[in-house]
Amino acid sequence: MPEFTFLSGAGDWWRQAVIYQVYPRSFADANGDGIGDLEGVISRVDYLAELGIDAVWLSPFYPSALADGGYDVDDYRDVDPKIGTLAQFDRMTEALHERGIRVIVDVVPNHSSNRHVWFQEALAAPAGSAARERYIFREGRGENGELAPNDWPSHFGPTSWTRAPDGQWYLHLFAPEQPDFNWDNPEVRDDFLETFRFWSDRGVDGFRIDVAHALIKDMTEPFQEISGFEQANIPLDGSHPLFDRDEVHEIYASWRGVFDEYDPPRVAVAEAWVPSERRPRYASPDGLGQAFNFDLLLADWDQAQFRDIIAENLLLAAQSGSSSTWVLSNHDVIRHATRYGLPSGLSVDEVNAWLLADGGNIVENHELGLRRARAAVMLMLALPGATYLYQGEELGLFEVADLDAAALQDPQWMRSGFLRKGRDGCRVPLPWTRAGSSFGFGTDGAHLPQPGWFGGCSVEAEQDDEGSTLSLYRRVLALRKELQGAEELDWVPMSDEARPDAVLAFRRPGGWVSATNFGLAPVDLPAGRILASSSPLVGGMLTGNTTVWLATD
Repeated sequence: MPEFTFLSGAGDWWRQAVIYQVYPRSFADANGDGIGDLEGVISRVDYLAELGIDAVWLSPFYPSALADGGYDVDDYRDVDPKIGTLAQFDRMTEALHERGIRVIVDVVPNHSSNRHVWFQEALAAPAGSAARERYIFREGRGENGELAPNDWPSHFGPTSWTRAPDGQWYLHLFAPEQPDFNWDNPEVRDDFLETFRFWSDRGVDGFRIDVAHALIKDMTEPFQEISGFEQANIPLDGSHPLFDRDEVHEIYASWRGVFDEYDPPRVAVAEAWVPSERRPRYASPDGLGQAFNFDLLLADWDQAQFRDIIAENLLLAAQSGSSSTWVLSNHDVIRHATRYGLPSGLSVDEVNAWLLADGGNIVENHELGLRRARAAVMLMLALPGATYLYQGEELGLFEVADLDAAALQDPQWMRSGFLRKGRDGCRVPLPWTRAGSSFGFGTDGAHLPQPGWFGGCSVEAEQDDEGSTLSLYRRVLALRKELQGAEELDWVPMSDEARPDAVLAFRRPGGWVSATNFGLAPVDLPAGRILASSSPLVGGMLTGNTTVWLATD
């Protein structure tokens, strides 16, 4: 394998990095089969370099039946033939590293696919066998074991249990095609250590850990009751039978031992949907080192919410010794340009009702949603800590809301009784050109249908437009590299007599200020030289739903 040396900030490059999430099947298709692939990523490396990111995070590219968009993994140490080969993975890593872009890969440790060799061995083996002990099998209830062991739900539907042909039941917190590993089994633990070494030896710089809070389960009987999977239902003492148990951190300490075998040490970030008070342990230096902060992703477009979230998460980062992470969109949620055009305060059920009922591609207040999205990303990029971007947000893409039932692939759609459209709307393949059968994604269509308006949001359409969202991202990402200093901020009071809670402003080391007007009416700007703004300023004032960066020193 080729070795790569990064000359600056090798050990702590991740603390204030900008990481761009690539959903490989929807990024770029080089062979024309409608599915994005590694050659497609290689073909767009220059685009990623021009964007100005520090790292790429690849969602799963492993062999998979796609029961859950690739998060049902057949083999953790190979590439899906539909996506590429290990040799292509190495070439992609080399091409990114040559441009100073590091590589983070998704690892899915809570569950495998039902096609994984271990699970196939488990189904063929008898109850109580070593093969079954790698997963979680239990006897059923009822006269003949015909009832599931308990009434625990799954994330994707009514039950987390499926019956095997011999009558035992196996646990799956997600789809039946995703059986949960038994992390009390040393064989499972040892195998994942080998997986981390395998990819680290190939030049991978870090790992995103899927469902990091769910590996350890309390399977003692009588089983505990579960009221739901929401964070509010997770107790703060680590006693939930499925989520955020203290024992999980013993696993991450062993992973840290492997990560630290490398120079520089490999990094990891936890996807841990836990109460904020419990997040620092996942981000500790003797554990994974960083944890996702999803709070802005869940927030309304509201000054008070943003300020409280920022303040709390900077304190949590200080407690863990890590840096905070900031994210507005990813492969699991409605794109934030769409969310910010919807009324504030909608529940998940209400948003799903809108997705089902909306007959068009774009919310009524498309312009407002995009204006707020541009302001939000500038605010986010001004914060101390790491920023995670999701592919296509730099184009101002909206949720594709009108996918018909025949096109939907997300298991949430079927297993919810057709009440939740799921996540396909944010996973539609990217538009690269104004026209063509798949807007430049490939040469012959795409695995999810693209709407007609995609051409106007394509890279080709925005490339040379100074007012485009793509140009805005490029400008502020380059500027951020020049301005970024110590992981600190000081709040700057800015009052508007008509609406005192409209503006959120803070100063960063080096003498620059970020100010965001969450309201509609223009407000006075602080004194300083304008460096960038998310929307045009009028009469020297900060217009509504706009962020500006100013040099004050």
